[in-house]
Amino acid sequence: MNNNERINLIHRIGELEGLTDRERSALLGLLRESKAYGLVWEDKPEKVEEKMQEELPVLREVPERALISDAPDAPNHILIEGDNLEALTTLAYTHAGRIDVIYIDPPYNTGNKDFVYNDSFVDREDTYRHSKWLSFMSRRLKIAKQLLSDKGVIFISIDDNEQAQLKLLCDEVFGEDGFLGDIIWEKTDSPRMDVKGFYTRHDYILVYKRPEFELKRIPQNNIPKHYNKVDEQGKRYYLKPLRLMGGHKSDSLYYGIQCPDGSIIFPMETNGEKGCWRWSKKKFEEENCRIEFIKSKKKWSVNYRIYADDLPDMPVSTIWSFEEVGSTRTAKTGLTQIVDQSIFSYPKPVSLIVQILKVASSNNSTVLDFFAGSGTTLHATMQLNAENGGHRQCILVTNNENGICENVTYERNKRVIQGYTTPKGEQVAGLTDNTLRYYKTDFVGRTRSVQNMRRLVNLSTDMLCIKEDLYAEQPTFCGERTHKNIFRYFCDGRKQMLVIYREEAIDRLVELIYGMDVTDKIKIYVFSPSEDPWEDSFEHVADKVELCALPAAIYNAYRRILPKKKTNILMTEDKADAKATLENLLFNFDEKE
Repeated sequence: MNNNERINLIHRIGELEGLTDRERSALLGLLRESKAYGLVWEDKPEKVEEKMQEELPVLREVPERALISDAPDAPNHILIEGDNLEALTTLAYTHAGRIDVIYIDPPYNTGNKDFVYNDSFVDREDTYRHSKWLSFMSRRLKIAKQLLSDKGVIFISIDDNEQAQLKLLCDEVFGEDGFLGDIIWEKTDSPRMDVKGFYTRHDYILVYKRPEFELKRIPQNNIPKHYNKVDEQGKRYYLKPLRLMGGHKSDSLYYGIQCPDGSIIFPMETNGEKGCWRWSKKKFEEENCRIEFIKSKKKWSVNYRIYADDLPDMPVSTIWSFEEVGSTRTAKTGLTQIVDQSIFSYPKPVSLIVQILKVASSNNSTVLDFFAGSGTTLHATMQLNAENGGHRQCILVTNNENGICENVTYERNKRVIQGYTTPKGEQVAGLTDNTLRYYKTDFVGRTRSVQNMRRLVNLSTDMLCIKEDLYAEQPTFCGERTHKNIFRYFCDGRKQMLVIYREEAIDRLVELIYGMDVTDKIKIYVFSPSEDPWEDSFEHVADKVELCALPAAIYNAYRRILPKKKTNILMTEDKADAKATLENLLFNFDEKE
């Protein structure tokens, strides 16, 4: 069908009688599909997706599980308990374009009860096994792409069951130009025969990048054998003669050097002619600590040390051995030292995630793992921060099936932060310069009634704290006492945030702001039934504030994620009654929500 025929058919479908709007829309959608190449699968809806057609997800903090560091600059790490599609939707508001590194270890869909879809395990005989997995992954990866910064990158662990399908899916989601590499991780050091006959000893880690991402080089791990000497600090090096072979090059390189016995030697060729040193006299004096004299047959030779530490960094290889980054066996052993790992057959080693962060992150990166499992990614983030003085923040997402989130993910990282005792009685010091905050997903009705809109704004405060990385709530603002149903104030000495739930408080708050000396603008989130954040009311302090209307900003962020749904503010048919109802809802402080 050529383009003109397609256009004519679209017009005819639009004129057909007896079709519902939904049927007409479906026909037009099928007609407009023109994919010629790519991955095709049968889309399988999820219960969680259907739930979000009626309800909007939000995040609620569980304050009694917060682990607050005494260190003033401790990074705020976040653990979210809930379905990761719900959590990713909330992060689409708090962290769109702000995640630098994503690492995920999704279910491999082996058919061995490792992949749950709509509350049921998917087994090998399921005709739609691959379609269900692709539907599941596609929804999450599309949101993940929106979360990545322009310098961001995603690492995805997988095995042979879905590696080929995942590669095509990621080509579609992130673009073929975004493909950076396919790492082969030697996951096991214990040979075991596979049922198909091969001994499978590796997994894959697919890597896709955003346009501005640059992969870091790493120090050489395999030091050449000729670095066969060790200095007083234990550093490996080898010796190279200071005399330059090949004849006299420059008078400035011909000078005398005093040996340990006081004698002076000059660089001489074997034929008795003047030679030269490799270094100028000035450099020799500056680098004297690297000089080493060797006496042989009553003659001194002058040498200089070349340290292994001076080896240039190398490009990252696509093959990672278990000697370098650990194996599933070492991961299980390490996890057992902290918590009971019996429900995790194949955890990832901390050293594997540390390696990923070393080559992909900077000291201030934000890291996300939305298949958090036992919480290895947060453990690795905190460990690397401790090693190099970084301030990386980590966000974990996992459900609480079999108590995983509470009893493993949270408990493991709680002990890592506070310190713990191994089963053998060894004391391990805590990584105390870290704060961990615990959240659960909650829901608000999706219909845009004023009641739902107000409830969404009230429940979104925890999300605003995450978005602004600002948690220090203050009881007063310029001497005015705050109230959780009217306005709240957050300030950590550097940033300020006001959340205004009742618009009647705006005039008084503007008066207070007018008398303030403000270096950085106060971020103000204010309830508004429209997208106007009451700009006219803040006109006299416009230079001191940055306004944002809620819940419009949340709706706009969610609109790109959630299934399409028509929403309307619920009003009575009578216009006068409608206006009175709206005003009552907007201005009644005693409204129960």
